[in-house]
Amino acid sequence: MAAVVHLNRKLVLEEAVRVSDGAGGYVETWTQLGTLWAAIQTGSGSETSEDFLTVSRVAMKIIVRGAPVGSKRRPKPEQRFVEGGRIFVILAVTETDALGHYLTCTAREEVAS
Repeated sequence: MAAVVHLNRKLVLEEAVRVSDGAGGYVETWTQLGTLWAAIQTGSGSETSEDFLTVSRVAMKIIVRGAPVGSKRRPKPEQRFVEGGRIFVILAVTETDALGHYLTCTAREEVAS
């Protein structure tokens, strides 16, 4: 019997969209694709210095309900989850169980400190 998953965090799924800036380039904006309920498991963290700034990174496993490949409800790498002021960049997505009831999204949260 599979473990019970408590989807108790409301996350907004977003995707980057390139919009013309009118000068031959583009500006990247984020558009909302929908809201998903999730369980979040934190992993190990690290801290690095980048250009006069210290960045803290924490690995996350975010579990959401399953959706078929190609569905707009199925998260993809390079999309992100947003919860208030927190941003979780999605790195990979895989089925959690053989029947595809849940998906595990490997993600990273970055915070400048």
